Amino acid sequence: MRTVFLLIGLIIVPLGLTGQTRAELEQRRAKTLEDISYIDNMLRETSKERSQSLNELNILNRKITLREDIINGVREEIALLNERIALNDLAIQLMEEDLGKLIKEYERAIVHAQRVSKGRPAFAYIFSASDLNQGYKRIKHLQQVAKFRRREAEIIRELKGHIELNRNLQEKDLDDILELRRREERQVEQMMGEQQGKRRLVNTLTSKERQLQQDLREKQRIAAEIEKEIARVIEEERKRLANNDMAPADRIIGDDFEKNRGRLPWPVERGVVTNHFGVHDHPVFKGTRVDNIGVEITSRGMVTARAVFKGKVMSVFGISGANMAVIIRHGKYLSVYQNLVNVNVKPGEDVVTGQSIGEVFSDPQEDGKSVIKFMIYNEKVKLNPEEWIVGRD
Repeated sequence: MRTVFLLIGLIIVPLGLTGQTRAELEQRRAKTLEDISYIDNMLRETSKERSQSLNELNILNRKITLREDIINGVREEIALLNERIALNDLAIQLMEEDLGKLIKEYERAIVHAQRVSKGRPAFAYIFSASDLNQGYKRIKHLQQVAKFRRREAEIIRELKGHIELNRNLQEKDLDDILELRRREERQVEQMMGEQQGKRRLVNTLTSKERQLQQDLREKQRIAAEIEKEIARVIEEERKRLANNDMAPADRIIGDDFEKNRGRLPWPVERGVVTNHFGVHDHPVFKGTRVDNIGVEITSRGMVTARAVFKGKVMSVFGISGANMAVIIRHGKYLSVYQNLVNVNVKPGEDVVTGQSIGEVFSDPQEDGKSVIKFMIYNEKVKLNPEEWIVGRD
């Protein structure tokens, strides 16, 4: 009995945990495939004449990264299934050993009972008792022996059932592994094609070094203007609060904003991050490092920009060659939305989470793609927006 229950625990508990982990991996894979489909649609709408841009390369890089995530997830699933198969192998081996022992013990008990009963039938054994009390004890003894034999037979049946169950699970796991390996091969093949496309695009962009260098300087100029405006807004706030503390309502908003780290909505309904925060390698020029003060999110068509949290609009300003930008204060935090048109908020206005603040510029030179630059500051300290918004990729 003890051995059987230990084996059942050995089998069932890890299978439950593994199943849960596999479900999470499958859910993640489905979401990643959805993101890849979104990018595919975006790339299909790009005309050949206009597809040779740095943003197009960033989109393709993101697609390759998502593809790698799928491949790694498939490999994790295969590893989990292999672990489960190894565990089942051990469990089946132990159960078969115990089953053999139980069957031999049961056979010996039956043979022994038959030999005893030939010389002394059960009723003779009972009626040969010296008194009623002893006769009663003999009846209880025979009942316990019969109950023990029935239980032994049940244990044998249960053990056979568990062995069969685990063999069936092994067969299913092996089938699942074969299917996962086919998926892995398809994803690797697709990724190799995407990497070839990336190399061709990089080669094309490398020949446009002068234009790309100019674009890089333009981005640096825009970032400098944004930071200059943020410094101006902060200085005005400092002067305003020189003799007065921050209003209690503003402090509460700031605290709430901080508590929602990692749970803020995206500044657009749908999109893909095509340029990450911080210092990283330039996608074309080797040895060149770029410092991005926020994230760039690329979408398709007409896209509405939305406030990621309640707050007060502090500034709406234009940047030469980069459309409009909006700064919203959330207590001690600032969120910044750049490359907007048709802005529908004004300084001093209170906004709520998800409220429209304008439209993201749809660039005809990029086949109508809309790229919003989104930033978060703690006063003058730049923060990584991807650590604050809900993870989607």
